[in-house]
Formats: sequence, C-alpha cells, structure tokens
Amino acid sequence: MPHLAQDLDFSQKIKNVKASGIRIFDNKVSTISGIIKLTLGEPDFNTPEHVKKAAIKSIQDNDSHYAPQKGKLELRQAISKFLKKEVGVEYSPEDEIVVTIGATEAINAAIFALTNPGDKILIPTPVFSLYWPVAYLADASYKLVDTSSENFKLSAQKLEEEVKKDPSIKAVVLNYPTNPTGVEYSKDEIQNLAKVIKDNHLYMITDEIYSSLTYGIDHYSIAQEIPERTIYISGFSKSHAMTGYRLGYIAGPKEIMEQIGKVHGLMVTTANDSAQAAAIEALVNGQDDPKVFCKIYQKRRDFVINELNKFGISTIKPQGAFYIFAKIPDEYAKDDMQFALDLAFKAKVGVTPGSAFGPGGDGYVRLSYASSDEDLKEAMRRIGEFLRGENND
Repeated sequence: MPHLAQDLDFSQKIKNVKASGIRIFDNKVSTISGIIKLTLGEPDFNTPEHVKKAAIKSIQDNDSHYAPQKGKLELRQAISKFLKKEVGVEYSPEDEIVVTIGATEAINAAIFALTNPGDKILIPTPVFSLYWPVAYLADASYKLVDTSSENFKLSAQKLEEEVKKDPSIKAVVLNYPTNPTGVEYSKDEIQNLAKVIKDNHLYMITDEIYSSLTYGIDHYSIAQEIPERTIYISGFSKSHAMTGYRLGYIAGPKEIMEQIGKVHGLMVTTANDSAQAAAIEALVNGQDDPKVFCKIYQKRRDFVINELNKFGISTIKPQGAFYIFAKIPDEYAKDDMQFALDLAFKAKVGVTPGSAFGPGGDGYVRLSYASSDEDLKEAMRRIGEFLRGENND
C-alpha cells in the first residue's frame, strides 16, 4: 500500500474541516453486534415500484448519455409544475431550476455562488451539520445562532437583533421542517422572518427537503413571500425514499441561478439519466407517495414519543420530518455523547448525540423513527430497560 511522499502536502483548509458528527458516531456504533440503529435520516421504505420501473426503463432504453447540464428539461418542467402547485411560485424550467446530486450539492452550489470572502451566513442551530463547513470552504464566515431557548425556532426578533449587530451577514439558512428537531414554522412566523430578510437586503437559502412530511400543519414556504430573495432547495430522498438515487434540485431568480448553474457544472457536470427518469415519474405519477409514508411516520412518531415520555424522557413533538429530539436524563448533565455511547454499548440502541447539530443540541439526542415498527418497539424496550438500570452491567 502506498504512503504519501514526505515532500508532498495537501489542503490545510480541508484538514481543518471536521467530518460529519452524525457519520462519525454512526460509524463508531455500527460495529456493535445486534445494535438497532436510529441514527441516520434514511427512510426504511423501498422506493415506490412505479418509480423504480421508470429508472429500469431508462437503462433498458439506453438512456446513458450526458443529460443537459441543468438536468433533463422534462424533469425541470415537472419540478416547475410541482413548485407552482405546492410552493405557489412559478419558476422557469429553462433558466430558474437546476437538478443537482442531492440537496447536498445544491447547498454547496448555492453557498459558493452567492458568497464573497468575508460574507457571513447566519445559521440557526441545532441543525443538519453541513451548512457551516460549506461556508468555511467557500471562504465565507458564519454565525451559529442557538434557538434552543425559543422552542428551537429562529424568531423574527432574534434575526433582527443578529443582523443589526453584524452588517456582514449576507444570507440566512433556514431548514424546515428542521433536522434534528422536526419543528415546523407557521405561516405567520415565516411571514415575519421574510419581512426581516427583505428589510435588511438579505438572501434566504431555504432547505425544505422534508416539506412533504408534516403532521397537523400545512407547510408554508418562505419562497412564497420573498421569491426574489430566496434560493429554494429540495429533493427526492425523503419524500420518495430515494436516498441512493442522489437527486435534488434548486430554484431561484434567473440571475443567481445562472451563477449556481456554473458552480454545479464545475462540480458534477450533470445528474445521471436513470435517476432523473425516476424523479420525473415520482413527480408526475407519485405525488401521493409521500402521503402514504406520512401516515406511517406519524403513527411511529406518536408511539416513540409516548414510550419515551413514559420513561421520563422529555421530547419535542415534531410537526415534520422523521426525527425526535429527546432530552437526556439529568444525571448525564449535558453530556449527550456519553449518554449515546452508553445507550449504544449497553442497550444496543444507536441514537445521534445532539451536539453534532451545533449550539443548542448539547443535552439532547436525535432518534430517527424512519425505521420499522418492529425495530422501534424493540428499541423502546431496550431503552426502557437501560433507564431502569436493568442492562447497565
């Protein structure tokens, strides 16, 4: 096996970037025999059959050449139609939508395209831990704003305070329903945030990949309020159980999308054909698929919350996504890492330490209920035994 020559080095910037705390912890506990993992945000459902068949047909039809750089026009047209119906904004398929390799690439392309060195991005936390490393790599700076004292939501008042304190803030990231808490914003809350964004001449990067998975509340996109300032990101991983297809999309005003399209082209050239064929099918004939998943997720959510509450574990009741953010027992203080490790090695249940999601996450753990009913029932049984001290040898 080769070793790097001693007279060679590599990017110190990349060296300074920490790997995802979610993945690091998942890798650490995945080797435990018999563990039930509630760590990763991945649906346990299979991709719907009609969607799989569309991908297979694409391959059989030799749909194997470079797609247009922004994505197949038919897919962009389907996305445009979907967004007009669900978001209330009409985006041009020709020059206001780009198909990306998952929402992850969309986030990278957006941040690289809109920031100059020294520009600052405001990121409410706890939240998915991708946004700030990307800002760092793009030579932007970032401000992490702890929302735990405000029911894990960024209020318009707090945003106004932060912007007035720091005029270098250029953009705000909003992920909702939020990973890891599952909190959803009301229409009034979104309208109030939009006013602050507009009054202070900011961009809004909104990651709404969980928007089709909500419980008892209608999702309201901030793009409907300030489309001229919003970069809208979503994808198919969560809504249609297509994580492995790696397909997302990004939409926004033509002028910024032209720049985002350049970054996208430099990063990946284009998305693959069969995944795009599957996505077309998902949007055209699979708009009811997420509703089926949603009913099952809601039932699982209620079961897990009731079980945890019976054990004395307080939880946030999520209105979207498929996560529960649970407060760890008092005897652990805020050491969520130690609690998660004990739960993994003693109870054989994997959860993600809340501190992996930034300020405000310490003292909590995230459980994904995108797992089978059988696994969730067994996981709750094991957690109950652990908390009662029955498997703490």
